[in-house]
Amino acid sequence: MDAKLSPNQGLNISGIGLASLLALSLTVTALILDWLGHRLPWYPSSLTMPFLLCAVGAAAAGNFVIPLLQALKTGQIIREDGPQAHLKKAGTPTMGGIFFIPVAVVVACVLSNFSQDVVAVSVLTLSYGLIGWIDDWQILRRKSNKGISPKMKLALQILFATGFCLWMMLNRDFSITNIALPWVSFTLPLGLLFWPLAGFVLVAESNATNLTDGIDGLAGGTVAIAIFALGAFIAPTSPDLMIFCAAMSGSCLGFLAHNRNPARVFMGDTGSLALGGALAAVALLTNSLVALFILSGIFFVETLSVMAQVSYYKATKGPDGKGKRLFKMAPLHHHLELTGWSELQVVSVFYIIAAILATICLTMIKF
Repeated sequence: MDAKLSPNQGLNISGIGLASLLALSLTVTALILDWLGHRLPWYPSSLTMPFLLCAVGAAAAGNFVIPLLQALKTGQIIREDGPQAHLKKAGTPTMGGIFFIPVAVVVACVLSNFSQDVVAVSVLTLSYGLIGWIDDWQILRRKSNKGISPKMKLALQILFATGFCLWMMLNRDFSITNIALPWVSFTLPLGLLFWPLAGFVLVAESNATNLTDGIDGLAGGTVAIAIFALGAFIAPTSPDLMIFCAAMSGSCLGFLAHNRNPARVFMGDTGSLALGGALAAVALLTNSLVALFILSGIFFVETLSVMAQVSYYKATKGPDGKGKRLFKMAPLHHHLELTGWSELQVVSVFYIIAAILATICLTMIKF
C-alpha cells in the first residue's frame, strides 16, 4: 500500500526521515524546557519522561495491534473522488487510535497518581475516541465512506461535552469563566456565556482535528507538536495536565512510527476525534483557550477551507443543481495535493507551520 511520490517534487526527505526529525526536535525541546523549568527529565513530573515512555510504548503496541487489525480486515475505504494516489492506500488498516490513545491515557494516569483532572480529561478523550470507533466500525461494516450520521455524531459529541462541562461546574470555582489574555494583565469575564463556549470548543476542536487527518503522518505530527506546546505552556500551573499532554504527544510520535509515509495504519476517527477532545479539554481546565486558538491554527484553516468550499458551492449553484468549487478539493491539504504537491511536501510545510505556532505559544510561558 505504498503511496509513492513523484521524484521531481524537490523534497529530499523520506517519511521516516521526517518523523525522525520531528522526534529529535521534540525530545531536545522537552529536555531544554525541563531544564528551564527546574525539572529532572527522568522524573515522572517532567515533559521528557512521559513523552519518551509513551513514544516507545505506542510504537511497540503498534507492532502487536496492526497485524491484528489486518487480520480483522479493517482496511480503509478510499474515496474515489479524492486524489488518485490515495487509491493505492485502499486496504491499509484504520482504527489506529485504539492502541496509541490508551497508551497515553494509562501512562498519564499512572504518572500523575490518578490526578482528578487527568482522569477527567482521559475520560473525555476516551469518550470522543469511542464516538470515532463507532463511526469507523460502521464505515467498515457498510464498506462505504458513510459511518454514523452527522447528526448522531454531533449529538454524541454534544452529550459528552455537556457531561464534561457539568463536571467542571462541580469541580471548579467561578473564576474559570474568566478567560486569561496573554501578553497583557487582563481577563475577559464571560460569566454564564463560558459554558456554551466550552461546549462549542470541545465539539469544534475534535471535528477540526478530524478534518486534518487525511495524509500519512499529518494529523499525528501536527497534534504531537500542538499538544506538546500546550503541555509546556501549562507546566508552571498545572503539572499533572502537563504530564497528560507530554504523554499524548509521545503517543502521537509512537503512532507516527507506523503512520509516517508510507503508512502501515491510519488513526481513523477513533484517534482524531479523541485527540481534538484532549486538546480542548486540557485548554478549558487550564484557562488556556487563547493558547489553544494559536496552536490550532492549522486545524482552524483546514475547517475554514471545508466551510468555504461548501458555502461557495451552494452560493453558485445553477439551475442544473451544480455549483462551482472554490478549491479543487477540501480540506486544504487535498487541494494542495491536487495542485501538484506531494504528500511529504504538504506534511513538511504543515509541521513547520505547527512548529512556528508552538514557538509563538511558548513565548507566553512564565518560568
